Amino acid sequence: MKIAVLGAGGWGTTLAILLHENGFQVTLWEFNPEYAKTLAEYRENFYYLPKIKIPAGIEITNDLEFAVHKKNLIIIATPTQFIRKSLSPLSNFDFKNSLVVSVSKGIENDTFLIVSDIILDIFKKVKRENILCLSGPSHAEEVSRKIPTAVVCAGEDDSKTKVIQKIFSNEYFRVYRNDDLTGTEVAGALKNVIAIAAGISDGAGFGDNTKAAIMTRGINEIMRLGLKLKAKRDTFFGLAGIGDLIVTCSSVHSRNRSVGEQLGQGRNKNNSQMKMVAKA
Repeated sequence: MKIAVLGAGGWGTTLAILLHENGFQVTLWEFNPEYAKTLAEYRENFYYLPKIKIPAGIEITNDLEFAVHKKNLIIIATPTQFIRKSLSPLSNFDFKNSLVVSVSKGIENDTFLIVSDIILDIFKKVKRENILCLSGPSHAEEVSRKIPTAVVCAGEDDSKTKVIQKIFSNEYFRVYRNDDLTGTEVAGALKNVIAIAAGISDGAGFGDNTKAAIMTRGINEIMRLGLKLKAKRDTFFGLAGIGDLIVTCSSVHSRNRSVGEQLGQGRNKNNSQMKMVAKA
């Protein structure tokens, strides 16, 4: 199995390391050519994942077509709002025999598409049944340190989700499966909005009662929209739904909660001290 990870942020780097440790040949693609050189030379993602070494066996490149050439599995770890711009050069690349797994969460601003639909819109030669997503409560800062984590792989073809489950799973990273791609992606995107609200509550000095109410009513709102989009109710009570919502609303690693907290303290969102992209 030859794997390309497209996007060398914290999560992309973490998954590249995990898959390498699971015994696979991994190529990690970084959009910025200068930073790609830095990653290759120093074997450390100083900006997004400091103090975590990138094994020498992981190939790092800025050449997009080289990264995906003859790869059986393509992992998209690019922030949702940059997927179209970054990956459009691959629009006519033949992905018919490749599995494409999104680990990005969000909804495209201009089109309101979830990530699987962005992929279908960009890549002209990809089968819908070969598109999957990996989602759940999984901060890169913890997975990179091998802290036990459970996620869900969603896809319309059970045989494909079983393949991804086997590829990613190890002693500290457990993968469950479901067949609700839409629900899993909707839950992963919309929980970011609720997390910002939870952060605002923290920043304003409210307590646990308030945040619990925001989270509980929040999953209900997310589920209502998901059901309108033909998602399955059970998805929102699993790892992709309430699991991801809990960690995003509560964790010190959560970008969205952090942005909300700063807003609650009266700071302008443009002045927030963030390295990574907060998604809403």
